[in-house]
Parts: sequence; structure tokens; C-alpha cells
Amino acid sequence: MKNDSSIIQIDFADEMKNSYRDYAVSVIIARALPDVRDGLKPVQRRILYAMTELGLTPDKPHRKSARIVGDTMGKYHPHGDSSIYDALVHMTEDFSLTMPLVDGHGNFGSIDGDSAAAMRYTEARLSTGAMTLLENLDKDLVPFGPNFDESEKEPFVLPATLPNLLINGTTGIAVGMATNIPTHNVGEVIDGAIAYIKNPDITTKGLMKYIKGPDFPTGAIITNADDIEQIYETGEGKLKLRARTEIEKSDYGRQNIVITEIPYTVAGNKTKLFESLVSLMKDKVFDEIYDVRDESSKEGIRLVIEVKKDRNIENLLNGLYKKTAMEDTYSVNMLAVKDKQPITFTLKMLMQEFLAFQEELYTKEYEHLLAKAKDRLEIVDGLIKATDVIDLIIEILRGSESVKQAKGCLTSGITEGIKFKSKKSEKEAATLDFTERQADAILAMPLSRLIGLELLKLHQESGALHENIAHYELILGDVSELHKIITDRLKAYKKKFVRPRLTELANLEYGKYVEEIKEEDLFLLIDRFGYIKSVDSASYSRIAEENLQEYTHIVPIKNTDKLCVFTEEGNMHQVKAMNIPKGRNRDKGVLIQTLCKVENETVLFYIALENLLESQLFFATKAGFVKQVSGIEFETNRSVIASTRLTDDDRVAGITALTVMDVINPDERVILITKKGLSLAFPLYEVSEFKKTSRGIKGITLDPEDSLRYAAVIPPEQEEITFDGKTFHLKKIRTRKRAAKGQKAGLS
Repeated sequence: MKNDSSIIQIDFADEMKNSYRDYAVSVIIARALPDVRDGLKPVQRRILYAMTELGLTPDKPHRKSARIVGDTMGKYHPHGDSSIYDALVHMTEDFSLTMPLVDGHGNFGSIDGDSAAAMRYTEARLSTGAMTLLENLDKDLVPFGPNFDESEKEPFVLPATLPNLLINGTTGIAVGMATNIPTHNVGEVIDGAIAYIKNPDITTKGLMKYIKGPDFPTGAIITNADDIEQIYETGEGKLKLRARTEIEKSDYGRQNIVITEIPYTVAGNKTKLFESLVSLMKDKVFDEIYDVRDESSKEGIRLVIEVKKDRNIENLLNGLYKKTAMEDTYSVNMLAVKDKQPITFTLKMLMQEFLAFQEELYTKEYEHLLAKAKDRLEIVDGLIKATDVIDLIIEILRGSESVKQAKGCLTSGITEGIKFKSKKSEKEAATLDFTERQADAILAMPLSRLIGLELLKLHQESGALHENIAHYELILGDVSELHKIITDRLKAYKKKFVRPRLTELANLEYGKYVEEIKEEDLFLLIDRFGYIKSVDSASYSRIAEENLQEYTHIVPIKNTDKLCVFTEEGNMHQVKAMNIPKGRNRDKGVLIQTLCKVENETVLFYIALENLLESQLFFATKAGFVKQVSGIEFETNRSVIASTRLTDDDRVAGITALTVMDVINPDERVILITKKGLSLAFPLYEVSEFKKTSRGIKGITLDPEDSLRYAAVIPPEQEEITFDGKTFHLKKIRTRKRAAKGQKAGLS
């Protein structure tokens, strides 16, 4: 291949690294993270600026959202209309923001989780709160730069005069980092900002006398208030939020738990919380719940949980907090952009950045006002000076051939070409030295300015301008005076936007839920196909004897107990008795596989956990190993455990539950029958007790191709057993030494 100067050879790894870095920086700076100064992401800033350009101030009519989105996308944010509209909708949500920045008209969604109507149906304008971010935008207080195609100018930051980042919070996911800043109370944040202005050395604890903690628009309760100081010190941490509830009396002796405020994490998804409560009731996870209703309205949230009579409500609440979003965790990560760098800020650092930005804004504002006042004073002084020589000026104007000629005389005393009535007037005109602006104002001055009252107004305006200039220079020359101005404006904002705190700060202990179930005796009926159902004792007593013969296993159990299911593969599965559906005599029941994960395993043995813990289990495997295991070994909270140790080619052949009397009875016998029809019997006391993790001891010697098919412990009074459709007479099975080779079993 020939060398081509137009081909640039680049290492693939380096190119991938650089491209990914550029992409990550773009997402961090230009999309996902807010600027620490105005607390806005780029898309939010561009929407507000586009609305300002459209003149959508709070005192103007609403405009279609589609127009706002179109202007924003076409001029400043070419990233798709749906993302812009989503950001616009979010800025209208009073359940997401302490101080909404957009005043929406129409369906902008709800706290339930309803989505907003299409942008062609909704209308919007700037809110009063948004104006605190946009005031004086025309005074060159903030830097502007070209938009994406350099056809427009847009602000890089808005002149925010309130700490919007703390007040409204934010959330965003960038590349390799995320931000999650909680909302705060406007009045508290302003008080904290004023306290920092007065004392920049104030500590986090000192600031928390004013900013007590996050204040979410959905209210609710922060249950770990003691952790807030650490979060403010580090900029990271977790807040535990809990719904606010009330207890009310209901009909028929029942009581209601009424949820009136939900955690901020559920804001915009209240319906999902309600559906989870309904699901818990239907699935009988909480037997105490009688009914769940959503009675919310414009007046506020009202989710009603009707509790059955004589139930422990506090205990139920503990369970609801654990299993639903009534209690949730809010992860705080106060990450924002400063000088194009993502930084995790502490509370004090945020106050420091706010004050630094305010000093910059107010300095530029008063420099602007000072320059404007000086410019006006120049003109006013020129007009006053002109009224003193008005006759001369009129003579100059009448004698001039052009405006340029007259202006030259007024500014530079050039009299050449101008016709004067006398040499004296010409000599006086040569001394004139008005400035350019003064000359323009004189030439544009109407004759009404010569009225005495108008002259008085000019003198009054001049005096006021001198006072203002002195005031502006004092503010610009003294930082403490500048801070007074900032403080006064913050106090004015507090009167305008203050509202009571909604979120309660507390330190609450987390109670444990104790399942409340009325104890009941049940019988579990299991047929040969593995279908299982439960019936109460009264229903069981009415089942005919011939019908009971259809079931291969009948397990007595309490509804508070668990059913233990042992399989041929050496596993024990547990199923709560209350999860086994109740059925009538004609009902088939449900497959055991739907209640526990036995899947392709073969079930051998069923027993209630309460009975298991009081028993010994006799195990025999197809390889001929036997052992006894204490039932205590199987006490566990896990849904499935290994019940015995098996080799890869071995399986469990039989399991028998033994009482204490069975174990100590010297006449209890172990009966083993092999696949080839050989049998062996030996006393139970010869079988030692082992751990469930042990394989056991050899009970019978088998040929290589033979295996154990039946194993059980038989009481001395039993004379025969039925196995594989065949009846075996136990008297014909001779008792021999354990682990001996079997003999031909005696068939009837």
C-alpha cells in the first residue's frame, strides 16, 4: 500500500480512550449535572431563556408548550423535543420542586404517576420563582456565548439571586457519576445564606441552626435526623424517609391507617405505592388488612388501609414500612459543576459559592447602574448648562447650514460658516465645549424643556443622580455595603416565598414486624401426582374414608407452621402452610412445584416443621447407606437446603420420621428391599445418629448392578408392607446382621 499524506494513522486504544473521555465530559458538563451557581442543567437554563425571549413573564398569557419546545430546540438545544418537554414538565411539578420555575396550564401530569398531555395541548409561562433567576439578564451580568450553530447568543449561566441548587435540589446521572441533591425550605436557606454572609467562618453545625435539613414538597418524615450533619459535612449520605400516617376509627370496630404524606422518592409514582398495598392485601402477605382505598383529592393525599378488628396496628405499620415504599432511602450526593469540573460540595461550600456568585452579580449590577447614572448625569448637566445659554444656542442653530455644523460648534466651538447676529455671540459660541452626548441631547431637546417647571425637574434629577452615584460608589468601594444590599434582597425574597416546613425531622427506631396469624389446625392432602391442598379440621372430618384413600400423603399441620418437603435428590424444601391454598373436597389443589422449587426432583416425604423438630429422621440411600439425623438439624429460614450428603450416583431411597419412643424401642426394625427383590431386616438401634452432612453407615451389601428400592422403620406389631403393588410378609424377612447381603423377600 502506498503512503498517502491524507491518511492519519492513530492507535485504536488511544482513539477510543480520547473519544470516550470527550463523550463523558460532554455528558457531565453539557447535559446531566447542574451548574453550582444557578443550580440548573443546560436544558433547563435554555428553556427558561427561550421563554424569556418569548416574553412569557408571569404577567403575560400562557403560550403553547410546543412553541417553547420548538424555540428551545431550534435555537439552543438540538437534542430532541421529548427530552426538552420532559424537562419543561418537571419544572412545573410542585411535588418535585420546592419552588416550581414554570407555571403550567393544562395537564402536566400528577403525583400519582399520570404522564403529561402532549405538548400541543399544554401551555406554560415563567413562574414568579423563575424571575429570581432571570432578573437583570439584560445588564450583562453573566457571560453569553454562541449557540450550537453560532446563529444565536445564549447565557452560560443565569443571574440567580437565590440559591436555587439547594432550594429545588436536582437529580442526574452522568458517565461514571451521579448527583442527587435534596430540596430545602426557601426561608431556611435564605436565613442560612444571610448567616453565612454575616459570618463566613460559621460551621456546618452553626448553619444547621437555620437550615435544619432537607424539606421535601411531599412532606413525610426523615427518620435519621442525626445523620444530616454528617451528610452536610461530606456532601454524601443516606436519608431514611417515612410516610406520615394517622390512625382513625372505622366501622364495625375496625381502625384505619391513613397515609397523608408520602416519601419524596415516591413523588410522581403514588399509584405504584397504592397498587403494592392492594397486592399485599390480595396475596394475604398481611392478614391484618381488610381493605385498601385511595381517597386522595385536590385537598391532599389520603390512602386508607382498613385494618381488621383487634389487630396490632403498630406491628402492621412496621411490616408495611419494611415491605413497601412507605419507607424508603434517599441517597444524597451533592455533586455539581464549577469551572467545568464536577465537584462534591458540602453545605458550607455551597453557601460559599452562592456568596461569591452574588458578589460578582451585584458588583456588575452596580457597575452597570453607576455607568448608566453617570451617562444620564452627563446629559442632564448638559441640558441645564444649555438652558443658561439657550439664546446663544438658538442663534447657532438658526445660523447653521447643517446639524453637523451646529454640533461642531456646540462640542468644539467651531464657528466658521455660521451666521451670528453679533461678534459678541460668535466669540461666546467659540467657548462652548459640550460633550457628544450632551450635544445630541441639546439638538433633540423639545422647546417644552424651557418651561420653568421642566427646568426645576432637570435640577432635581441632577441632584438625585449625584446621590445615586455616590451611593453606587459607596457600595462598590465597600464589601460590607455590598453584603447589606444582598441581605436586603434576600429578606425581600423570604417575605415573598416563605412557607412552613413540610418535612419533619426525627430520630425513630425501626420496629420489627411480628406476623399476626390466628392459629388453626389444618390437614394437607397430597395425591400421587403431587397436587396439594389444605383443609381445616372441620372439613377434614366430613371427608369420607374412601375419598381419603385417593391421597398418598396426609400431613396434619398448623397454619403458622411450615411444610418440609424431602426429595430423592437429597434436598429439603420449605413451604409456609398459609401459602398452600385451601380447597374443598372436589378441588384438585395445586402442584407442589408451584409452591416450592422442586422442579424435576422426586418428592419422597412430607412432614410439618413442628413435628420434624421433635423427631429423628431415618435416611436410607439407594447405595445402601443408612443413618439417623436429629430433626433439630433441619431448622433453617432458607427455603431449600441439602438434607443429606450424597455421591453423584446416589439418591435417597426412603425417609421415616421417628418419635423418641420409636428410637428407644428395641423391637423397632429397619426393613430394606432391593431392586432385585432381596430383603434385609435389622434392629433400629444398630443405626447410629449422624449429622445431616454425613453419608451414614452401610446398611446392606449390594451387587454392583443392584440398588435399594424400599427402606422403612417398621413397628414390631406390623406384619406386612405393600410396595410397588406387592405385599411383603415381614415374618418371612429374617433379621440378620446389618450390612449383610440380603435374601429373597417373602411375597404373599
